[in-house]
Amino acid sequence: MPHEETITRERLVTLLNEDLAREYQAIISYVIYSQVLKGAPYMSIAAELEKHAGQELQHALLIAKQIDYFGGDPTSTPKPVRTSDKAEAMLRFDLENENETVRNYRERIRQAEALGEFALAEDLRQILQQEQEHQIDLATALGIDVPKEGLGRERGAAQPVEPVAAVAAKRPPASAGRPPARKPGRPK
Repeated sequence: MPHEETITRERLVTLLNEDLAREYQAIISYVIYSQVLKGAPYMSIAAELEKHAGQELQHALLIAKQIDYFGGDPTSTPKPVRTSDKAEAMLRFDLENENETVRNYRERIRQAEALGEFALAEDLRQILQQEQEHQIDLATALGIDVPKEGLGRERGAAQPVEPVAAVAAKRPPASAGRPPARKPGRPK
């Protein structure tokens, strides 16, 4: 298993800003692609991309709020947006971006939990769920399966992210590590 870096709040802010730049990229891409996709085969996905643009805006707002909460300054610069005059190329660009986004949010959830930032992890799970739906929409429009490569820590090995309830159930009880209470009337 590859070495995982020790996460700090400062590093988390830097990574969240990268996520925010990726959300800006998605908003711009979806706005452009939803308007320039032409032809009957793309009418349905073009309408879906308009919805995706609105969802990506909500993701950006949530990530920016979290960056501010952690004392950082939200970035104002998007990642570069790729364009093409070919509809299939645009959809593939979007799918590649969504794959990267899913990979990063899965890691970000682990990092937030490592810092004890469980509310952030839960917010990221909600975003991740929508990003995975975007993957499915794009893959379906392209007539392919959602790519599995690179979505986990190792190529081809997608690593699931546990729900908050499952993570909490694994935590030791608050009394763990303390000696058992002495029963009255028993000698030491």
